Amino acid sequence: MRAVEVSKRLSRALFSLSSYSRSLPNFLPSPDCHRSSGDRDTCLLRFPWSATQQRGVKVNASHVRPGNVIEKSGKMYQVIDAEHKQRGRGGAMMQMELRDIDTGNKVSLRFGTEEAVERVFVEDKSFTCLYTENDTAFVIESETFEQLEVPLDVFGKAGAYLKEGMKVWLQLYDGRALSGSIPKRVACTIKEIHASTKGPTVTPRYQRVLLDNGVTVMVPSYLEIGEEIFINPQDDSYIGRAK
Repeated sequence: MRAVEVSKRLSRALFSLSSYSRSLPNFLPSPDCHRSSGDRDTCLLRFPWSATQQRGVKVNASHVRPGNVIEKSGKMYQVIDAEHKQRGRGGAMMQMELRDIDTGNKVSLRFGTEEAVERVFVEDKSFTCLYTENDTAFVIESETFEQLEVPLDVFGKAGAYLKEGMKVWLQLYDGRALSGSIPKRVACTIKEIHASTKGPTVTPRYQRVLLDNGVTVMVPSYLEIGEEIFINPQDDSYIGRAK
């Protein structure tokens, strides 16, 4: 009798183990979760914990580029500049200028070219600028109507050229804007022309003018007040007449 009872218990145990094994695929993410964005979204809904596994990837420091976001010692940094340097017999290294995402402070760090760096995944999305107020830009996503308040300094010096209806691009992490960009050609109107300091007998090739957004730039001397021109917002350089 004891042998029969032991046999029954063993059979029940084996059956439970078999059922458990068959149920495992229903609880573990499928490889298909990584094949497309739609599958990944479905996967994250079924397995929220897997989101943390898709937030970053380890890469060699030599593969890090400006604009990337990396994690170092528990802090998040945006890469401003990454330069490959040779240290003689000491080997090559990567000199990186970073911006602390939380504080905005800039730091300079060195990494070995083969040193593992945690590169964080960020989301690139396009928005339309609704308006700017003080030091903030209010933008909206055209499909979802998602609205964000973004500090103008996220766009760097190009933030001065933001205007209503302009399409902008944001790099987001956890819904927070890390950096932003605007079109490389922006239409502006000449509001004032600054007098030349070279005297009335000298006709300069370029003149300093004040634009309608408050930015001062250099443009050809034949341009007049009220003319609409194209400016490169990255370096304030003149491109040409808008009309």
